[in-house]
Amino acid sequence: MLVVVLTRLLRTFLRPYGRWLLAIVVLQLLGTIAALYLPSLNADIIDNGVATGDTGYIMRIGAWMLAVSLAQIACSIVSVYFGARTAMSFGRDVRAALFGTVGRFAAREVSHFGAPSLITRNTNDVQQVQMLVVMTCTMMIAAPIMCVGGIIMAVRQDVGLSWLVAVSVPALAISVGLIIRKMVPQFRAMQERIDVVNRVLREQITGVRVVRAFVREPVEAERFGEANDELTATALRAGRLMVRIFPSVMLVLNISIVALLWFGASRVDSGEMQVGSLTAFMSYLMQILMSVMMATFMLMMVPRAAVCAERIQEVLDTEPSIAPPAVPVGTLRGRGQVEFRDVGFAYPGAAAPVLQHINFRAEAGRTTAVIGSTGSGKTTLVSLIARLFDATEGQVLVDGVDVRDLDPELLWSTLGLVPQRAYLFTGTVASNLRYGNPAASDDELWEALTVAQAKDFVAATPEGLQAPIAQGGTNVSGGQRQRLAIARALVRKPQIYLFDESFSALDLGTDARLRAALRPVTRDAAVIVVAQRVSTIIDADQIIVLDNGAVAGIGRHDELVAGCPTYAEIVGSQLSAEQTTGARA
Repeated sequence: MLVVVLTRLLRTFLRPYGRWLLAIVVLQLLGTIAALYLPSLNADIIDNGVATGDTGYIMRIGAWMLAVSLAQIACSIVSVYFGARTAMSFGRDVRAALFGTVGRFAAREVSHFGAPSLITRNTNDVQQVQMLVVMTCTMMIAAPIMCVGGIIMAVRQDVGLSWLVAVSVPALAISVGLIIRKMVPQFRAMQERIDVVNRVLREQITGVRVVRAFVREPVEAERFGEANDELTATALRAGRLMVRIFPSVMLVLNISIVALLWFGASRVDSGEMQVGSLTAFMSYLMQILMSVMMATFMLMMVPRAAVCAERIQEVLDTEPSIAPPAVPVGTLRGRGQVEFRDVGFAYPGAAAPVLQHINFRAEAGRTTAVIGSTGSGKTTLVSLIARLFDATEGQVLVDGVDVRDLDPELLWSTLGLVPQRAYLFTGTVASNLRYGNPAASDDELWEALTVAQAKDFVAATPEGLQAPIAQGGTNVSGGQRQRLAIARALVRKPQIYLFDESFSALDLGTDARLRAALRPVTRDAAVIVVAQRVSTIIDADQIIVLDNGAVAGIGRHDELVAGCPTYAEIVGSQLSAEQTTGARA
């Protein structure tokens, strides 16, 4: 089964390089024929030149042997060049296909595989299969040609010793095959252990502040040590099996040579065979066994490459749960209206739905706020608008069109999303802001920074817009990261703004100034704000209160305080907390 998957992957991604592969086969064939011709010339020199003392004959055949050797070298060099180019191109194409497939995954598929495993599959797994392609192009193609040609040439030299080939080749193949059979599960386990090591290391690097804050360095070191020890133990088990192969090959090879000399000497002594023919037969036997040994080395790589190919193909064969529509709607005529019609959402296999019977409308030019306790489904609601998930019940409409019928690019170009976890990419302030609009000018960037209350700290840096940003934005504070993420959405100037807990890291003063600056910028757009703080949403045109995934109330602040017990409880708890804090101060 694994070999079938490997063959399928190779066939798919090597098809564009058929001409290069044909050139490799032709060159390897010519080079192998030249290598097989040399022992016959050597036997001819011994029998007809050395034995008779004919120096001229030795010189003529020797020159011809030199020419054949040069031709063999030239064919080998060119075939290795084309083989390397083919393998590198193959690896590039597979990585690109993996990256493109993962880029289309919804959150469900990413969670299923896990980020560490996806990284391993796109790096180490591809590298293993790519190495197999390199070795196949440089060694494996020549091995069967050498084996079959060597057998033919050896039989031509002396039929009486051909039984040695019939015994030694199967003996070598069987001994190696038994070892390789045990190596396959070890290689599969090794790739899984690499996933675990990547996951642990990724968690420790990402959460280094938490690790240090709770003085957990020894515990994390022990956790990494356990994962590393498991990988080491698995690699050692595979290595112990692998080291048995070479002694087995050498044992069969040496026994075959000893048997050849023993039985060949008696045939030379009886006159049934010449010394040159014995020498040539020995060379052919070594070429045959060496070709089997080369195939053996390839077979050592095949199990691991097959496991890696299975993991790669598993990703490539996974269909995203968020699929583009067959006939997408390519235009929107509204101004950014969002409507939920009896929407429900449940994760596969979950005991209870996350959202149920959600009905509301967010109009353009108005601010709709969503509030609720932790786990009430606020972020999931926003994710349904951006189609990070698909509703399992009901419809989510943008300008009257179901988001499942919209062209994904059109939908996403309509939205300006500021996620709950504000993520920034490696680069500069400018490069991160231009994720919203690649064509934005510097003036537009500064304008967005001003509205997002981020201009002061960006202008304070010597580089300004070219100030460096580390991966994830770890070199700026949480509040600065949130404001840069808000500025990134503002640069896009969308019809619908989605703020998912986007003000949680801001102090009350900055929060108030930012919301005041946002009003004139977003006055023509639909604004949906998810928040925990009542002060952030108190001025919203409508507030949707979620409780255990259901709508507990819809209205303005004053209406909900009077008529929605859930909202009144949230307001009362926050006011009590603020009053207590003020009294202590």
